[in-house]
Amino acid sequence: MVKNESIARIVMLLCFSTALLTLAVRWHISSSNRAMMPMATRFEAPPVKSEPSLVERFTSFLKQGQIRATAGDAAIATSPDVKLTGQKSQQALNSELRLVVDLSNRRVYVYQKGEVIASYPTGIGKKGWETPTGIFKVMHKQHDPIWRHPITGKVFSPGEDSPLGDRWIGFLSNKDGEIGFHGTPDETLVGNPVSHGCLRMRNPDVRMLYDQVKIGTVVEVRH
Repeated sequence: MVKNESIARIVMLLCFSTALLTLAVRWHISSSNRAMMPMATRFEAPPVKSEPSLVERFTSFLKQGQIRATAGDAAIATSPDVKLTGQKSQQALNSELRLVVDLSNRRVYVYQKGEVIASYPTGIGKKGWETPTGIFKVMHKQHDPIWRHPITGKVFSPGEDSPLGDRWIGFLSNKDGEIGFHGTPDETLVGNPVSHGCLRMRNPDVRMLYDQVKIGTVVEVRH
């Protein structure tokens, strides 16, 4: 009987020890899991947002850069300041082109931005029909002009023999008619005082001048 009681006590002791050991192991595992949890979630706070990966950050950077670039392009294309600036520059460039006729050396000079970009020989008005001096503006341009003689009234049709050549650039109108640049069928007259006040040029030269000026271009005639 005594022997059986001893065996029973040993079995009970082993069971109790096993139970204690099991509880100890479970408590250790539970403590370890709690230690590994993020601090923000221990007290039921909102979970901490995880950091994006390197690939995600790079993709986001590219998308933002593309959006900024697209917005910038649209701003440039639709900005009224850019459009007005371009228009103003073109107008300023056109207004800077001017003609200066020097009657003393019988040449016309084309100025742009204060510099001479071209010059051409020209005939001037003869005695009694001197070319008027002053500052004028181009008021009339015409291909193959018709000319009426200021004294006889004879009309000369366009053509190779026309006294006005094939281009006309008028800058002054008075009681006697118009004054301007024109060509001539006789280039030997260019550079001499032979006209009725107009500026007579070689046909190739007046064609070039015709293309360089526009209505409103300033013409200064001086001695």
